Amino acid sequence: MANDSGSSFFEVSLSFLFGAATGFVLGILFAPASGEETRKKIQDSAIKTGEAAKESYEKVSKEVEKGIKVVKEKTSEGLDTMKEFVEKGKEELSKKIPGAISKEEGKK
Repeated sequence: MANDSGSSFFEVSLSFLFGAATGFVLGILFAPASGEETRKKIQDSAIKTGEAAKESYEKVSKEVEKGIKVVKEKTSEGLDTMKEFVEKGKEELSKKIPGAISKEEGKK
């Protein structure tokens, strides 16, 4: 189930980023520094965390696009297989009962 691993990756990445940002901010707040230095450090941390979140989002969105492509291909294959099955069934029925298919198609 590729969908579960993508979801799991996203959740783990998001949790890691949130935890890292929280730890960094708490560390800065309790470290001895001036207010201006603290604000600058928090701003830098927010920028880095935002960039990391953007990269994680881009990775996840690429994986989702791949998953959607695979689903579309498999759906198309399934529909083709079903059409072939129906056509074979029609052929077998017309062999067993001559004219059965043409009469049914004429009613439509």
